[in-house]
Parts: sequence; structure tokens; C-alpha cells
Amino acid sequence: MSKIVNSKSTILAIVAVVAVALVAGTSSSVAKPDKVDGVNVPFGRIPQKVKDNRYPRTYYPNTEKVTKDEMRITALGTGMPNQSPSNVAACFLVELGNGESFLFDMGTGSTDRLAGLEPDYSKLDKVFISHLHTDHAGDLAALWVGGWINGRYTPLHVYGPSGSSPELGTKVHVDHIREAWAWDVTSRAGTLPNAGGEIVAHEFDFSKTAVIYNKNGVKVTSFPAIHIRDGSVSFRLDWKGLSFVFGGDSVPNKWFAKEAKGADVVVHECFFTPEQWMRIAGFPYKQAYWVTSVIHTPPQGFGKLMSMVKPRLAVAYHYWNHRDLELEIYDGVRETYDGPLAMADDLTVINLRKDHIEVREVTFNHDSWPQGTSKEWDTAPRGEPATGLMADWLKKGELKGLNPPPKQPIE
Repeated sequence: MSKIVNSKSTILAIVAVVAVALVAGTSSSVAKPDKVDGVNVPFGRIPQKVKDNRYPRTYYPNTEKVTKDEMRITALGTGMPNQSPSNVAACFLVELGNGESFLFDMGTGSTDRLAGLEPDYSKLDKVFISHLHTDHAGDLAALWVGGWINGRYTPLHVYGPSGSSPELGTKVHVDHIREAWAWDVTSRAGTLPNAGGEIVAHEFDFSKTAVIYNKNGVKVTSFPAIHIRDGSVSFRLDWKGLSFVFGGDSVPNKWFAKEAKGADVVVHECFFTPEQWMRIAGFPYKQAYWVTSVIHTPPQGFGKLMSMVKPRLAVAYHYWNHRDLELEIYDGVRETYDGPLAMADDLTVINLRKDHIEVREVTFNHDSWPQGTSKEWDTAPRGEPATGLMADWLKKGELKGLNPPPKQPIE
């Protein structure tokens, strides 16, 4: 046994020496991303253009360009407020061929899936929130701070609905996030770009159908949704003749039926039946019916709504993707809808072109890390590193000389 251990030790030592040699022989800029068509990608990763709609069966992040007339939609989270390891909460990422990215909802756990894509965080500065439940807005703070550290050097803009009173609206929600994380954000000041530490709320009237974003040829429209209380909405994004509709939580309603009519990709919740919810959650029938069919949309209702809307592709989400449940949900949808359908799970990816729709799955490295900050992030304005935030008695408790001194000038 000792010979085996020694052999392993020798192999590890050789590997360590080779690794050191490789690092020593590389450029000091290896942690910096490459820039392709104005978008940062991980060092050494050069995305290619997919021609003639010949998409590989699996999408590996940062290997394919989004072409100038294309939209890529990735389901980052498709689950519930009570998450499972296979389904984090609601979030859809839309990437456009003009280099812009849009996030729709930011439910709890979705930043984990986002990190696996190794994205250009400087592009992830816009989030559209359908309503203020944790499974739709719970990771806003994580994106705000994590995105700032990982390369965003501009403010995070949060577009969200008003409520029945100011304290129930998006602005107050964002104000509270800012206040709750003051210890965190103020302690990072100076080390990180100033503007990246800002979070800005754009609150709009939930009761109106209105364009709430209109820049660079991209239009986002909000319209009312019916979910528990005042203050829920759905969204439609239009760009270069392509359309994406995102429903957060809602029962079928007239606004969705109108605004989603004939759209390319239409995402809407497809919740459990009362009987399923009784079986998996233990609720009595009265409460199970209220949850599944009064404040949410069960499979048969989803199917009827899509039969009215007639999208190029209907996308169902907001359920646990356990195989026994998903097959039952699929059968329920097919009772009332026979059109094109995708049952989304976390990391379903949809490429949308005028002549083609491709539905696949993302595969990523679960040990991946951020692509590194860009030159723009490095040179963005910032103040001095935060000082004066610690009491003298606490500072005097440091054991001097244990941490090594700097090897390069830091003044």
C-alpha cells in the first residue's frame, strides 16, 4: 500500500511541477476575456457562427455566436419557491444579435445557473421583474453584487411593476435591497468600479399595457397579470421582427391572450393539477385547488390559452421536472393544445430565427468560474479602497507579519 501512496505522491508532484511551468510560460493576461463582435468571452473560447440552421445537439456556452437576426433564449430557472436541486426558481435570459442581453425574472438560485454560462456580466445590466415573489425576484441582490465583482461596471437596472401602494412596488423593494446590503456594498467601494455598485429601479404602472423599454430597436411591453394581488405583470420583447413573450405567474387572462397572439416564443407557467399538488405537497383539496387553479394556471388551462394564442413555440415552465410529474403535465397540456410545445427545464435553450426554431439543452462545466474582468472594468472610475470602517481596537487585533507583503507596487 505504501508503494501505491508514494507513486500517487510522485505523480501529483510531477503534475504540480508541470502546472507551475505552464503558468510561468503563459501571458499575465490569461484571466482576461477575449472580445468577439463586441461581447466578452472566456479566454481562448472563440464562438462560431451556426450556418444553415445546423445546430449541434448540445449547446456549450460561448461556442456559438448569436447572429445579427437571431435571438437566443435560455431558461435559467423553471422551478418553484420551494426549490429542488434540479429546478431553481424562475429566470429566462434573452440574448440578441445586436450584443444586448435581457433577464426576465431573477428567482432564487438562478444566479447559479447563470454562472455556469460564463457570461459577459457587463451585458447583464437589465432585469425585468414580473412580480415580487422570491421565486421571481429572490436573486436580485446576488446578481447586483456578484455581477459587479464579475465584470459589470455600470448600474444594474431593475424594471418592475407598481403595487397597490408604494411600499408594495418595485422601487421600495429595490430601496430595501440597497439598504439591506449597505454593509456589503460600502465595504467594496474603491476596489470595484463606482457605477457598478449602483442599483436603479424603474417602476411602472402595473395596470397599464405600455412600452416600458425602447432602445436600440428593442421594445419591451408590460401588461397586467392576475396573481394573488395587484402588482403582477407579463412582458413582450420585440426586436427585428422576432418576438418573445414571458409570463411570470398568472391565471389565463385577456391581456396575455391579446399581447401574445401570434408571437414567436411564448413562455407561460404550467402549474400542477390539484390532485398532483395534494400528492406531492400534502395539501387538502380546497387549498390545493386554490394554489393550482385560482392563482396559477394548471396544464389544461395552459393548453387552452396556447390554443388561443397560437405561437410558433409554446413554452411551459414553473413545475418540478420530475419525470412522473412532467409526463402527467404534458398529457394534461395535450388534452387542450396540439401545437408546437417545449416543456422547459433548467438550461433549456431556444434559438429563434425567422425561418427556424431550435430547442436544445445547455451543458456546462460545473466547476467553471467567471471569465475575468475586462479592460473596461479595470479602468472604470473608482475611489480609494474603503478605509475607516473598523474600530481601532479591532484593527489592533491583527497578527502582523503572517500575510506576505506585496510583490508589486500597490501605491
